[in-house]
Amino acid sequence: MKRRFFLKASGAASLSSLVWPAFGQMVNLNDAINKAGRQRMLSQRMAKAYIQLGMGVDQERSKRILDLSLSLFDRQLVELKAFAPTPEIRNTYLEKEKIWLGYKESLVGTTPSPDGARRVLAASEEVLKLAHAATVMLEKTSSTVTGRLVNISGRQRMLSQRMAKFYQALAWNVAPGNGAVEIESARKDFVAALTELTASPKNTPEIKQELELAQVQWVFFDNALKTPITPPTRQQMTSNIATTSERILEVMDRVTGMYDKLA
Repeated sequence: MKRRFFLKASGAASLSSLVWPAFGQMVNLNDAINKAGRQRMLSQRMAKAYIQLGMGVDQERSKRILDLSLSLFDRQLVELKAFAPTPEIRNTYLEKEKIWLGYKESLVGTTPSPDGARRVLAASEEVLKLAHAATVMLEKTSSTVTGRLVNISGRQRMLSQRMAKFYQALAWNVAPGNGAVEIESARKDFVAALTELTASPKNTPEIKQELELAQVQWVFFDNALKTPITPPTRQQMTSNIATTSERILEVMDRVTGMYDKLA
């Protein structure tokens, strides 16, 4: 069973990057929570890709990830502002838009550098904070079990990229002093949420299968995260993190999409 899951994930991971639905109007609150939660993930994924480019890790793919993530963040921000069901949520997106412009500017136009990476890391935290606040507000507006499941599973996407972001930052010596602590905190949150999702009575057979795959992929990703960074192994380990973080992101994005479609 585990071998079948691993092969399935490995095949999916051979793609250069994830492909999400094209621009379109929100269908309902679950859809809004899904896309709002994806903004959280993108804030971390772009920083990860920037740092990988700076270190020369999987450069072609990292560049493609950064470019596509920038474009998707812009498009979804337009959708989310238009959909915002309350003035408070809309104001949060207007505030995030201002910070996003500065973050985007730090991500493009110049060759990635250690100083640039430090600015990117700081900006990614600011954007994440507002993206999370808006997602939580949308979940509260929904006040349904499925809305909560979409939020929790969607947050797993962010946590996967957050752990990878700080790992790569540590490898490049640009991480803040609490970088290792942030990885461990995100790790605990990820494990707890995966346990909660697995126990949900709302799970369909298809969701259960994807969550089993997530458990398997988590083992590979977690093992990579726990491997110490040393000069002789840095290139290999940062490459492993780049790959395994994308694999688990893909699985959790599928799970979130399945919860999104639940009645």
